[in-house]
Amino acid sequence: MKNSLIYCLILFFIFSCKQTQKQPEVLSKEEGKTQVFQSILDSIYDENKDAVGLLVHIESPKKGISWSGSSGFSDKEKSKLQPKHPFLIASNTKTYVSAAVLRLVEQSKLDLNQTIDTLIFETTNDLLKADGYNTAQIKIAQLLNHTSGIHDYAVTNDYAKMLTENPKHRYTRDEQIKLALTLGEPLGKPEEVFSYADVNYLLLTEIIEGVTQTPFYTSIRELINYEKLGLYETWFSTLEEYPEKTLPLAYQYSTSEGLDSYLLDHSADLYGGGGIAATCRDLAIFCQSLFNHKIFDKENTLDLIYTKAEPVQPMEGEYYLGLSPIDVVGLKGYGHNGYWGTAVYYFPELDASIAVSVLERDQRELRQNLFESFVKVMKKM
Repeated sequence: MKNSLIYCLILFFIFSCKQTQKQPEVLSKEEGKTQVFQSILDSIYDENKDAVGLLVHIESPKKGISWSGSSGFSDKEKSKLQPKHPFLIASNTKTYVSAAVLRLVEQSKLDLNQTIDTLIFETTNDLLKADGYNTAQIKIAQLLNHTSGIHDYAVTNDYAKMLTENPKHRYTRDEQIKLALTLGEPLGKPEEVFSYADVNYLLLTEIIEGVTQTPFYTSIRELINYEKLGLYETWFSTLEEYPEKTLPLAYQYSTSEGLDSYLLDHSADLYGGGGIAATCRDLAIFCQSLFNHKIFDKENTLDLIYTKAEPVQPMEGEYYLGLSPIDVVGLKGYGHNGYWGTAVYYFPELDASIAVSVLERDQRELRQNLFESFVKVMKKM
């Protein structure tokens, strides 16, 4: 009774604030939730129109919620943004790679404590060794939680300059691994330091290919079982076929850096550090499925994903295996952010996943606003 009263008060407050919108005489519980969520999204967008467009999906089966919403535009030309517009999820891809690796661990085809010297391609191993890395000491888990000591290419000013000067260049994974070795020196021995690095995940997709003998994007699709989960609008952009009946990708911008996702070749972030395109719905359902034991055959496999980065040198925050925590109005969430203003988190206390996309990276701080606003309402439902 108390929750119902609070819910009705939320509805009354939102509808009374929108003087141009008439409150319906009869409002079902499901319609009421939709109205509440859309009002929140529109309100945030109305105050932050430089964000270009906002996308949200809330997946909470126990609360009877599976809602996608949009506000704003899909590009700077003011084409209307639809809830089903897909987008590049960027580093959210890392959680998918981690899940695929853990599936191989579950199948006894890999072990998190295995060293990578016999798992990565021979040419890659030779390059790393020549640059001073002892690959016989670097473990799979250390790639997954960024304590390998390998210097990244993606975080360097040199790489940023390459992207702005030649945005249409088609990179290969080998090329980017070589850049990691030429644009910076080793950071230290394994587990000495935490340093977030896309190159770790490029090496992981090599390992996946070596074990499965199929392209990593095919292996990830099969290991996670997209079809079983209903992830019909999830794919590695430019590496897999564009899904039928799927809307065009929304434009994503980093205006301050002069980047536009339609003008930048997707190979800039494609081979495991990023690369997946998906709708907000698919992103949230993947996250919800992961934490509700729908991806792994054994329940205790999920426990491995919480293997924490604990380097010798102190680090800010926490990072697990392709996963990081977030605190939102007193609730803990687990998930990941992405370069283009994307994020998805699962909140155990709500048993719900929320995925968001802010199409202008310069306004990416709105991700936190979105999470806070939706979590506050959901806590009272």
